[in-house]
Amino acid sequence: MRPPAEGPSFAGAADRSDDGKRREDGGGGKHGRTGERQVGALALALISLAAGSACGFLAVLFRLFLNEGDRWRGVFVGWAQGEGVAGLVLVVAAVATAAALAAWLVRRFAPEAAGSGIPSVEVIARHGGRIEHPARLMLVKFTGGVLAIAGGLALGREGPTVQMGACAAQLFGNGVGLGDGDRRALVAAGAGAGLAAAFNAPIAGAAFVLEELLGRFDKRTSIAALGASGGAILVVRVCLGDRPDFDVEGQLMSLSHAALPLYLLLGGLAGLAGAAYCRAIVGLMALADRLAWLPVEFRAAAIGSAIGALAWLAPTAVGGGDPLVQDLLVGDAIAVSALLGWFAVRFVVGAVSYAALTPGGLFAPMLVLGAQIGVFFSTVAGVVVPGMVSTPLVFTITGMAALFAASVRAPLTGIILIAEITGGGSVLLLPMLVACCSAMVVPTALGVLPIYDSLKRARTRPGEGPAVRSG
Repeated sequence: MRPPAEGPSFAGAADRSDDGKRREDGGGGKHGRTGERQVGALALALISLAAGSACGFLAVLFRLFLNEGDRWRGVFVGWAQGEGVAGLVLVVAAVATAAALAAWLVRRFAPEAAGSGIPSVEVIARHGGRIEHPARLMLVKFTGGVLAIAGGLALGREGPTVQMGACAAQLFGNGVGLGDGDRRALVAAGAGAGLAAAFNAPIAGAAFVLEELLGRFDKRTSIAALGASGGAILVVRVCLGDRPDFDVEGQLMSLSHAALPLYLLLGGLAGLAGAAYCRAIVGLMALADRLAWLPVEFRAAAIGSAIGALAWLAPTAVGGGDPLVQDLLVGDAIAVSALLGWFAVRFVVGAVSYAALTPGGLFAPMLVLGAQIGVFFSTVAGVVVPGMVSTPLVFTITGMAALFAASVRAPLTGIILIAEITGGGSVLLLPMLVACCSAMVVPTALGVLPIYDSLKRARTRPGEGPAVRSG
């Protein structure tokens, strides 16, 4: 059963379970008011820890495949650049084939695997229901995600890990016989564990569950989210190490409070960019819907061909964008015109890639755009008010959080996520708080919905419709 595109308001549903009646958690197992069996808080925590560990293992495996795929793409493109036109044709054909194959897997075996999958998980977290065919969905999400992202599409790894984490958690909950309410909490927690594992950011994963997926605070879901994120991060750090995704160690300095008005302006700029990016994605999704007469594999191949040509011309401009972010954080001087040009390229490539109907997320490409906005702003401000830009890196990092807040409208998750993946610490909190405030105001004033609400409302894409069944 497919629920309606727009769910009911949750303003009056805070602290309510899926049966609409208030429940309290306890230390031991008990029944809710409808007679549904609930496990005790300790049991839920232990189950969540184990399920999160499984989510972490999936995320580690996915990231290792992506890293190896990115490496081979770099080697292949480097060789092809020395082969002239023949090399260009080979790169275009390879990326087009990878994108088309990923789209075919989605269409043929799991239409709900297209895109990030986050809107589908939100439906379960807020309305209840179950993911249909979770094992098959995980396999398609994993394989299609590797093909699309390693192939060069500008998509994030966090979308697949979030949806795979939710699937793994549901399977785990079914295996231990959880009731509907506890299983629903575990699914949301598994999704948060997937985000935590994707970025090695445990607190952001738990915050994501409560702020974005659930939209409210719930004690039992909080227990599950913290346990699952903890289990996932334990596996990630054992396998991949505990350093932040982006290295800014030793580069941050004390913050000048006189620069706070600049961070407010930076947030406003990020708010405009976030609103434009949301509208671009939704607009391209609507265009893809109008082209439904054309097989999805052909559309994906056309997008892959364009990205393949770009990869041959500028290899670092494609893919998820982590190397681009790291380069921006290093702080090497770059001309304003070049910044604007690269921003335009990534803006278009990110939105177009998402319209290819392949598995892939939005967060990682947003981080690139946010970092570019921060570098651009600090460069211009350094000329206009040079004494107020003592640490340009803070503007770069703050721009990442501000664009996230503007697009997703989950500012606490964005602030925590950026602080964790950069290891920036308390120096960053005040500028990010100020910038995210103005970044939230601008798209709200313009009437632009958060990106995942827009995708659910548009209903133009199989993967963004909630592939769930009730019960």
